[in-house]
Amino acid sequence: MMNLKSFKNLNINKLVRLVILLVAVAIYTPLQAQNTQNLSSVRVDELSDAQIRQFIQQVEASGLSEAQLEQVASARGMAPSEIAKLRERANKLKEQQGGSSNSQNPGSSSGRSSGSQKQTSEPGRQLNFQPDSLAQDPAKAEQALDAFKPKIFGEDLFKNSQITFEPNLRIATPPNYQLGPDDELNIDIYGYSEANYKLKVSPEGVINIPYVGNVQVSGLSMDQATQRIKSRLATIYSNINTGNTKVAVSLGNIRGIKVTLLGEVRRPGTYTLPSLATVFNALYSSGGPSENGSFRTIEVIRNNRVVATLDVYDFLLRGFQRNNIRLQDQDVIRIPTYKKRVQFSGEVKRPYIFEALDKDRLRDIIDFAGGFTTEAYSARIKVIQNTAKERRITDVFSENFASYIPQNGDKYFAEPILERFENRIAIEGAVFRPGQYQLEQGLTLSQLIKKAEGVTEDAFLPRGYITRLKADNTSELISFDLGKVLSGTAADITLQREDVVTISSIFDLRDEYKVRIDGEVRSPGEYDYAENLSLEDLIQQAGGFKEGASAKRIEISRRVKNSEAGAANSVTAQVFQVDVDQNLRIRGPRFVLQPFDIVAVRNAAGYEVQRQVRVEGEVLYPGAYTITRRDERVSDLVKRAGGFTDLAYLDGASLKRGDAAEKGSGKNRISSSGTEQDKIDRLKRLQSTVNDSVDRVDENLLKNALVGINLGRIMDNPGAKYDLTLEDGDVLIVPKQLQTVKVNGEVLAPVTVVFSNSKGFKDYISSAGGFSQKALKKRAYILYPNGSIQSTKRFLVFNNYPIVKSGAEIFVPTKAERRKLTPGETIGLASSIASLAAIAFGILNSVF
Repeated sequence: MMNLKSFKNLNINKLVRLVILLVAVAIYTPLQAQNTQNLSSVRVDELSDAQIRQFIQQVEASGLSEAQLEQVASARGMAPSEIAKLRERANKLKEQQGGSSNSQNPGSSSGRSSGSQKQTSEPGRQLNFQPDSLAQDPAKAEQALDAFKPKIFGEDLFKNSQITFEPNLRIATPPNYQLGPDDELNIDIYGYSEANYKLKVSPEGVINIPYVGNVQVSGLSMDQATQRIKSRLATIYSNINTGNTKVAVSLGNIRGIKVTLLGEVRRPGTYTLPSLATVFNALYSSGGPSENGSFRTIEVIRNNRVVATLDVYDFLLRGFQRNNIRLQDQDVIRIPTYKKRVQFSGEVKRPYIFEALDKDRLRDIIDFAGGFTTEAYSARIKVIQNTAKERRITDVFSENFASYIPQNGDKYFAEPILERFENRIAIEGAVFRPGQYQLEQGLTLSQLIKKAEGVTEDAFLPRGYITRLKADNTSELISFDLGKVLSGTAADITLQREDVVTISSIFDLRDEYKVRIDGEVRSPGEYDYAENLSLEDLIQQAGGFKEGASAKRIEISRRVKNSEAGAANSVTAQVFQVDVDQNLRIRGPRFVLQPFDIVAVRNAAGYEVQRQVRVEGEVLYPGAYTITRRDERVSDLVKRAGGFTDLAYLDGASLKRGDAAEKGSGKNRISSSGTEQDKIDRLKRLQSTVNDSVDRVDENLLKNALVGINLGRIMDNPGAKYDLTLEDGDVLIVPKQLQTVKVNGEVLAPVTVVFSNSKGFKDYISSAGGFSQKALKKRAYILYPNGSIQSTKRFLVFNNYPIVKSGAEIFVPTKAERRKLTPGETIGLASSIASLAAIAFGILNSVF
């Protein structure tokens, strides 16, 4: 019974778990509220298969439960009907990935379904959700559902860690690069005169050349600065003018510039960039446009005027970097809000939200989306538009793609093509080329069979049928006489779309014909029946006779087809006996077999295969012996082995019989350690019979163990009933004199004790420390060396323990555990007893 302390602890644990659950929900709810993405506008029918597959991958990677996903989706505004559609589409895609085929049986109703959803022909693997767990991060559900959030085309460009847009500082200095403060110039003078200077441009825009003085270079290009430096150096180095001394000017460390990004940028502010940086470098540093920022009209402002307008789509779609100009100090990059955005979903290669300019048309948006997929219905696009007070739907046909002007908020949806065929028929069964074919105008049944290369030789000509779909999508069968149609004596049949012609084989309409041969042949079993198959042919197919086979009285049993039903003496089978010589020639007429005949070849009379037994242990001549007579016994085997040695312990002798004794003269060697292991294995098996009397141990349990024999008694009375007749594979084991007794099982200290005639069963138990608390004393038993077992007998309340012999093993089994009553069961039992007592007391009062 559960005590009060345990009951209180159980309730405390439940309370703690409830508190944890409430805390998790309290944390989980704000996480949902913080997510700004609303799923109320999600339409599962408009999602592409790629988005659904991404969702499946997120679910499987995160180990989310179905309940968690539905809870988060509902909290973010997804309608229950859309959640159900999502589960259905996810499972269908899982079925397809699990190996199911999209191909339909043309005769099935699903094959001509006009719906847009793809059907699968067989069930596949369902979307598997893991069990709920408070340890799971609720943010994983948000991450999985983000697969349905419409992505803005280009927003990942500046988040991609593989694209940094860092300026290359190891290139030659551009000729039009303008020098400024903090630039470093390398001046190398070589020829008749040699000198090298590294000079930094001062904040005033000058460099100080030794022996020359200050030279103004700020605002000059590299070419202009080089010419000015050369002219000033020529006043000191006269050989510069003659060309004998040369001057090389290059840019060393470049300066940093300040660039300001403002407007709809993710991280607005002023950034310090290398002076070789371009607009893309600045956009990457700031995280690019924000959710409302434009990707197509990014302005570069210099000295209060716009010097360039960058369209990121040029780079994303064509790789062009038009207007990605090099920035200058104090440049301003302004990202305005977008003016027009449209969304494209369904069967396009890039389902995104795209920004459209006034010049763009629907054809341009389709190009932005990468064009249609191979499964798209490209003749028409569905457009959902926003009016001043409601929505409307418009169909735009392919001839209007180039002229349709996108409106802000348009949602375009490219539907998949119908999962149906407009001109498909099929033929299956006994034709040379079964499969699907094109339905041509006026195609007939005989023409279709010719397309299929004709019927096979085993075709069933009296009847074939056509499965045809009616106008209400139900099926009907049209039968025809194939032989007459092919011969032209019956009217040909004009085929219709989705017809399935079925021509059966004669083998499909009957049982598979077999014959069987058993007995003394080399390869018995079933064989295919063939016309005119004779008995000798079947024997030859079965490898011929074995050495001990009798060619006489071969028996063939045959099925009866016209038996008198209900008659008590009706014949159930026909039996024939045939004599065949060793050369497979029948003495008499040739015997032809029929389907399902069973042939039995028997052993020759008096033919015997040698059978062997073994003797192990304390005999004069141990080893293998061949049984010479059918009635040869254990005592005869001992005499052939020369009798016993002086150390033989007859009470411990045992006979091993069954599968445990390996058969064959070369594999029958049983070591003493093997015998000991057999006893250990047997003890383990006997533990399963703890609650049953050992005298009633199941016969199968001891099937392959030692057979308990009394060898001393056998030798005193040879030929008696306990002198067993030998069988093939028997092993007689005669051990040495054993001097110990083992005590195992539920005792305090299992031990091996020296045998003494003066000790009894309880004395050996005491030597092992006595019974344990789990001991089942009344089921204790002894396993004797010869393999026999003696269990404890019980008289009234007393246990009568068996006699202990040298070499025996005592085993004490374990009590079966009993389940304790729960507090509720205890209260119920007490209530029942109290009710019975009250009833009994009432009866006694009424009687007395």
